[in-house]
Amino acid sequence: MAEHSFPPLKNDLLLRAARGETVERPPIWVMRQAGRYLPEYHEAKGGRDFFDCCRSPEIASTLTLQPIERFGGLIDAAIIFSDILVIPQAMGMTVEMVDKKGPHFPEPLQTPQDKQYNEIMERHVDVAKELDYVYKAITLTRKKLDGRVPLFGFTGAPWTLLCYMVEGGGTKMFKQVKTWIYKYPEATKALLQKISELCVEYLALQVKAGAQIIQVFDSWAGELSPSSFKKFSLPYLAYIAKHLPLRLKELGLEQVPMVVFPKGAWYALDACADLGYQVISMDWLHDPAEAVKIIGDRPVVLQGNADPGVLYGSHESITELVTEMVKGFGWAERKKGWIVNLGHGITPFVNPDDLKFFFQEIHRLTKTD
Repeated sequence: MAEHSFPPLKNDLLLRAARGETVERPPIWVMRQAGRYLPEYHEAKGGRDFFDCCRSPEIASTLTLQPIERFGGLIDAAIIFSDILVIPQAMGMTVEMVDKKGPHFPEPLQTPQDKQYNEIMERHVDVAKELDYVYKAITLTRKKLDGRVPLFGFTGAPWTLLCYMVEGGGTKMFKQVKTWIYKYPEATKALLQKISELCVEYLALQVKAGAQIIQVFDSWAGELSPSSFKKFSLPYLAYIAKHLPLRLKELGLEQVPMVVFPKGAWYALDACADLGYQVISMDWLHDPAEAVKIIGDRPVVLQGNADPGVLYGSHESITELVTEMVKGFGWAERKKGWIVNLGHGITPFVNPDDLKFFFQEIHRLTKTD
């Protein structure tokens, strides 16, 4: 039994859809829905550092709830306000959030001969202790949500976390991580395995704290060739999909739907459909109708996949894109297998009213009489 008791869920549409059930309309949420495009986000954040907000359960829960309150009745899930880089922090690495630049590791991993690499590989990471603030934020948020919508927990995927740990931040070149996979493949795989094990425990404890569905963000998957993806991403995504349900069972917890998001790795859709995730999130490089064909009769739900850039466009453009998605995902015929989302997170400077219009158009164009 979970040790927390939460209010009953009033809107379970997203969880039903994620399990592959036929539903009355496609559920909607969007990545980065709690973020800097919202004026109330900046008010609540104040002058605090980004990671300080993540570490304060009260602030993290306030930020998580902002889009639910603003777009009440239009969206069907909340996602906990946190960051994928809390795992490298738990592993003992320093990560700072640099204004207008993004995350920065002052001391990235250089080579497997490094003292730091060996320290990380040998360190026992107590995920329960190190990331306790995330679990507290989840529990508090679940209570504050009062059953309005389900709550997502998440982690970065091992490959994506490795990219940050060796590059030291965002990059266009991926020089360091390519050096690692082509020069030190075995040491790379050992580190990816360690990260995978931590991800499983981290996600299991998020479920224990109150997360009702989880997503694995492989944001840099598209930097790998198909053959490298099979070696350095796929096995670790598979490890999480296999071991998280086992760990939940050990903890006496109910199973939750699992979503995988291999951004940019369009060639991997077929392989990802066999990993054991209930949902695959797609970026905007996929053609929905093609994706539906590739999945075939496998019990996998697709999530996505509007180009976030459409939110800078006219309302006519938004309507056109929503119409194309509804048709492409075969909504009218299938009435299942689709969770509406963007193909990645909301980008800065989006007008919240334009996002609201996107939500309204989804409702309008998918409602059944």
